[in-house]
Amino acid sequence: MLFDTDVLIWIQRGNVKAARLVDRADERLISVQTFMELLQAARDKGQHAIIKRYLADLSFSVLPLTENIGHRALVYVEEYGLSSGMRAGDAIVAATATENGLTLATGNARHFRPVKGLALRIFRP
Repeated sequence: MLFDTDVLIWIQRGNVKAARLVDRADERLISVQTFMELLQAARDKGQHAIIKRYLADLSFSVLPLTENIGHRALVYVEEYGLSSGMRAGDAIVAATATENGLTLATGNARHFRPVKGLALRIFRP
């Protein structure tokens, strides 16, 4: 399962439901976009280390931005940007899930529902 940034942020805030969702996943994946968003939210190098250690301890794998993912993300921004407000970061996450045949776990259903062919696992905190 591919996890959106918001699910991991809920875990950082102590949300037990988010932690259970991750614990029950057979495979824990994030896009490179999510990894960058987590690091950007850190206030210092100490928090960078905590984030990296957390992801390693729970055996998360970071999926890279490939040419196909980049192209699909561009298509998503073109197709959904004006009608649904699809932003580049969400397009990269959605494209990562779609290109890898993964379900995306997210609490931001509104951001991703318009994307045809994207399997979603909606998280409600």
